[in-house]
Amino acid sequence: MQTIDELAPTPQPGPSRRRVRAGGVGVAAVALAGLVGFGYSLGYLGHHQSMLRAQIVGTENTPTGVVKVASLVLSAYPDSMAGEHGTSGGAHPDWVSYGPSSNIWVPANSIIEVTIKNYDSATSLNSPYYSYVQGTIGGVAYYNGTPETHINSNDAGHTFTLHMFPTSGQPTLDVNVPLMGVPSGAQNAPGSQYPAANVVTFRFRTGASGRYIWQCFVPCGGNAYVAGFGGPMQTIGYMTGTVTVGSGNNG
Repeated sequence: MQTIDELAPTPQPGPSRRRVRAGGVGVAAVALAGLVGFGYSLGYLGHHQSMLRAQIVGTENTPTGVVKVASLVLSAYPDSMAGEHGTSGGAHPDWVSYGPSSNIWVPANSIIEVTIKNYDSATSLNSPYYSYVQGTIGGVAYYNGTPETHINSNDAGHTFTLHMFPTSGQPTLDVNVPLMGVPSGAQNAPGSQYPAANVVTFRFRTGASGRYIWQCFVPCGGNAYVAGFGGPMQTIGYMTGTVTVGSGNNG
């Protein structure tokens, strides 16, 4: 997996499970980190693992007519042992990651029902902006079944933040949902290498075909990186990836 870090001195090892919280910084630093990660991701769009395809599960009547409904299931982990990097964790086994893939396909002009299981503990957000649910149907997400419009900034394990390329001319698609972190020091669930997950579900609507970036905006890169942004935060296959909105059933 290529990363922007290959152009710089070798970093220190990434965060281990139950990450140490990153220190607080100003919103300007958060914005800069986001732009760095965003620019890097645009430069490496071809470096994906296998594509995770949302599954068509039905149709729904809407004010604009009958549309398809598709289901997408993701997980966020405190390491890289359970996703697309294999049980050995690949090149960076201690990096936080999403799975089963960072390369996602969803159908166009459809309702996407997303379930994300978060197995990682919390790291305080540098900006409370990302603690608010945005761009979902109804403006809410469901946290272990309870609808919320936002969570406490100190309770975020990760975010799933979907946005468009800056000059693409595509339909706007901006979604942000913070994930609730599991309690620090929680015991592993029986038969699992992780504690019981906090589960968030939400729905959003796609328009015409296009290609988009998703990222996490919790500073979960660890103390080896400025403000916690770097390493897994800017590497496709860990805490950033793409969402392809395609027509038909096969994109």
